Amino acid sequence: MSIDSYFKNIEISNELSKAIAIAANLHSSQLDKGGNPYILHPLRVMMKMNDCTSMVVAVLHDVLEDTIFSIHDVKESGFSPIVIEALQSVSRKKDESYMEFIRRCKENEIGRKVKIADIEDNMDLSRIPNPTMTDYDRVKKYEKALKELLN
Repeated sequence: MSIDSYFKNIEISNELSKAIAIAANLHSSQLDKGGNPYILHPLRVMMKMNDCTSMVVAVLHDVLEDTIFSIHDVKESGFSPIVIEALQSVSRKKDESYMEFIRRCKENEIGRKVKIADIEDNMDLSRIPNPTMTDYDRVKKYEKALKELLN
């Protein structure tokens, strides 16, 4: 599928362009568990979304947890309140267990949709050249979380 055909029914907003640029910049020096540029993960999650707001949240979904970007920075960047609320829903709090976090994600429809796509992408071990037992154990954790999100 070409990018042009993918986006033909999606309004490419300034907010989406800004989100992609911010995510690419913030994740530029990061690699995923398979040694690939980390930005590919949020872009894959974004490509699973079917509306512009969800795409913005998807491409930014790891910036609060994995970079120096704060919720204050998100607000200062001019993102909409809907994006800010959904982004907070997919960002784990320091004092929160993983399953508490997953249950909180369910409370925001955009957050739930983004987290499902995030987990599905994280469960794909084909991007890891030689998966270990740790990787398979992580997939089991994701399966439990996915079940919670889908119920």
